[in-house]
Amino acid sequence: MIVTIASGKGGTGKTTVAVNMALSVAPTGGNSKLLFLDCDVEEPNAHLFLKPTITRSEPVSIMIPKVDESRCQHHARCTQVCQFHAIAALPNATLVFPELCHGCGGCTLECPEQAISEEPHPIGIIEEGHVNGFDFAHGVLNVGEPMATPIIRELKRRLSNEYGLAILDAPPGTACPVVESMRGADYVLLVTEPTPFGLHDLRLAVQVARDELGIPVGVVVNQDGVGDAGVDEYCSAEAIPILMRIPMDRRIAEAYSRGVTVVDALPEYRERFQELLQSMETEAGA
Repeated sequence: MIVTIASGKGGTGKTTVAVNMALSVAPTGGNSKLLFLDCDVEEPNAHLFLKPTITRSEPVSIMIPKVDESRCQHHARCTQVCQFHAIAALPNATLVFPELCHGCGGCTLECPEQAISEEPHPIGIIEEGHVNGFDFAHGVLNVGEPMATPIIRELKRRLSNEYGLAILDAPPGTACPVVESMRGADYVLLVTEPTPFGLHDLRLAVQVARDELGIPVGVVVNQDGVGDAGVDEYCSAEAIPILMRIPMDRRIAEAYSRGVTVVDALPEYRERFQELLQSMETEAGA
């Protein structure tokens, strides 16, 4: 089963839920292996709590065009095929803008003079390792690079049938990196807070996961007890199950500030996170 844990906005406790669920279910998995992927490659922080032993690192690159001006006829066919305006043909030169290029290779295929080749452009790294009880990997986008999706796509290559459960900690929001983190999941767990801002962004996340990608969704309400009843009313109207509530608790906040997980600070939560996974398996029909 592949579970993506997401949120429409940052700061809702998405990584807290992902990390504590992994720590809670890994020892009870029997022969079923667990994989944890931190897909928030622009600002990964699951490792701060899981403290994995990193055993392998590899660079991630995308292929960008390289123009041979001695063969280029400057007819601009390459610019017509590029949807991202990453290449511009001037009367006497063809310019490439790597920060806009998505590495699709269309310009290379379209050039009749074969004046365009491709060369790797590094955009980040993937680090792999293990935590006591399960495997771990995260991506790290290089500073200044605009595209996180290729790293997430490469990170997801670690998914395989050898894992009975994979937990993907998605980036916040609803942009392309989040869509890539959700795509292929069996279930999307959305972490929200009971506030108007939380409700607004929850609606957007549901639209992406359930309405656009067709993936079943459930909700965790974090900091329950503050705000208003808007999230509850929305979930009831949309038949979205609220699978867990985490109250506004000073002990959780204090543990978080020290880099201590909820299940270590409050062991009674371990069973609650195990029940959360069981609820998702039931909802997904796994």
